[in-house]
Amino acid sequence: MSADKILVIGSEGQIGTVLSHALRDTYGIANVITSDINQPRKSVIGHFEKLNILDGERLLAIVRKHKITQIYHLAALLSAKGEQNPRQTWDVNMNGLFNVLEVARQENLDKIYFPSSIAVFGGQTPKKATPQFTVLQPETMYGITKEVGEHLAQYYFKKFNLDVRSLRYPGLISYQSLPGGGTTDYAVDIFHKAVKGESYECFLEPDTYLPMMYMPDAIRATIELMNAPLDKISMHYGYNVRAMSFSAEELAAEITKHIPKFEITYKPDFRQKIAESWVENMDDTYARNDWGWQEEYDLPAMVEDMIVNLKRINKQGSSEYDEKMFL
Repeated sequence: MSADKILVIGSEGQIGTVLSHALRDTYGIANVITSDINQPRKSVIGHFEKLNILDGERLLAIVRKHKITQIYHLAALLSAKGEQNPRQTWDVNMNGLFNVLEVARQENLDKIYFPSSIAVFGGQTPKKATPQFTVLQPETMYGITKEVGEHLAQYYFKKFNLDVRSLRYPGLISYQSLPGGGTTDYAVDIFHKAVKGESYECFLEPDTYLPMMYMPDAIRATIELMNAPLDKISMHYGYNVRAMSFSAEELAAEITKHIPKFEITYKPDFRQKIAESWVENMDDTYARNDWGWQEEYDLPAMVEDMIVNLKRINKQGSSEYDEKMFL
C-alpha cells in the first residue's frame, strides 16, 4: 500500500476529519496529504495543503507535487446550508467535482472517491426499502448536485475509464467532529446537549424517520469500497448503504436510558420539508453482494458509544473539534 499517495480534499469537514486519520493509519502518515479551504483547527500530523477546490490549477499543482494516485473529494456545501445559497452550492459542488475529475483524467490517477447522499431521492422515491435504481427527484440544490455528480462519475468511468466510486451516505453521527450544515444534524447536536445536562429543541417532527449511520461504519464503508477490486464494482453511481433508521423521538428515548433527566421539545423549521423528501431506509443489496458491506452499529450501540466518548471529552476539559463549520 505504500505506493499509494492519497489526497483528501475537505479534510477539515465532518467526514474528512475522521477519514484522514483512518487513511493515515492504513497507508502511513507520509502517504496521505490533507487539504481544505480553511487552515487546520489544530496541529496537523503529516502534510497539509490549503486548497480552494474551485482553483483547478492549484489542485493540479498539488497532485503533481505529491505524485498523488488517489483522491477522496469531500469538499461540498450540505443540504440545509446549501439552501441558503443555491448558486454557491452549485458552484462549489459541481465545478469542484469537475475540477477533480479533469485533473484525475489528465494525470491518469488510479481512483477517485466522491460522496453522494440520500439527498438524491425525492418525493416520488419509494420511502421504504428504497431500491438502488429508482426515481431520483432531489428537492434541494445539494441533492441536485449529488445526482448530477453520480452521473458524472459514471460518465467519466465509461468515457475515460476513470475509476470513480461513491456511496449514498445516510445521516452521519460522530463525536469527533461537528456536522457542517445538513438536515440530519439534529442527531449529532442532541448528544452534545444531553451530555451537558441541557434540553434540546429539535427542528424536525418527533416521528420523522431518516436513515442514519455511525461514523466508524461510514469510514469503514468508504475505505472498503475503495479497496474492493474493480471487477467487484458493478456501478459507479452512488451505492446505497444502510445501517439504522430511527425517528427523533426514538433517538431521544434511547438517550434517556443513559441520561434519564434529558428532555426534548420539537419546533420544526424549513428542514422538516427537506427531511420529508428523503427516504426512511434503503435496500443496499448491491453493496452487500458486490463488496461485502455489513454495518456494525445499531441504534443502542451507537447511542452508548456516543455518550461514553462525549463524556470523556467533556471530562478532559477539551474538545476534539471546535464550533467552526467547514466545507
